[in-house]
Amino acid sequence: MRDLFEEKRKRMVEELKLEIGISDKVANAMLRVPRHLFVPPPYDREAYLDTPLPIGSGQTISAPHMVAIMCDLLDLKEGEKVLEVGGGSGYHAAVVAEIVGKKGKVVAIERLPELAERAKKVLRYLGYDNVIVVIGDGSKGYPEEAPYDKIYVTASAPDIPKPLLDQLKPGGKMVIPIGKYDQYLYVVEKNEKGSVHKRIWGAVRFVLLIGEYGFKEWEAI
Repeated sequence: MRDLFEEKRKRMVEELKLEIGISDKVANAMLRVPRHLFVPPPYDREAYLDTPLPIGSGQTISAPHMVAIMCDLLDLKEGEKVLEVGGGSGYHAAVVAEIVGKKGKVVAIERLPELAERAKKVLRYLGYDNVIVVIGDGSKGYPEEAPYDKIYVTASAPDIPKPLLDQLKPGGKMVIPIGKYDQYLYVVEKNEKGSVHKRIWGAVRFVLLIGEYGFKEWEAI
């Protein structure tokens, strides 16, 4: 079964390289991360299809192409400290951790304790010591580890949360989906003087970001 999963993972990455032209850096990271371990049964058998999958509590693991696109847009580098808002299954954090390496660090914040605990177990089992999973309101970021070189958000917000901008280093970059019904992925850059520039990458579809600087829980029903 292990060999079968490995073959499926290789095929998935090769297809992503052909279809959307992901970088070698991101492709190599995705080859090293066993996505099927982050997906609960029986969906683990579909782990290497390029599609979102349920992970419980009404949440999903992002499609592999979106993970790859967000990683490439962030232009991740070895040794960087990265904040993930919406830790979910832990898979995206593992891919980022592969890129930033042992000298880097990923802080993944997840509001649902049951998802956070499962992500912690899988990441610990796989030896990702450079990832910490925190339970909390991701829309407020995680000031205890700020500032961050890069920030990415895996749920759509009504606007760019101010705490995330405040916790982004000058010269840093954020990737975040914005909108409720019509959602667009934004690339946000803060220059060395603290000024912010944002551009739209394209239309996307994410679950809603719930929190003080996100949507209210009733809006996600």
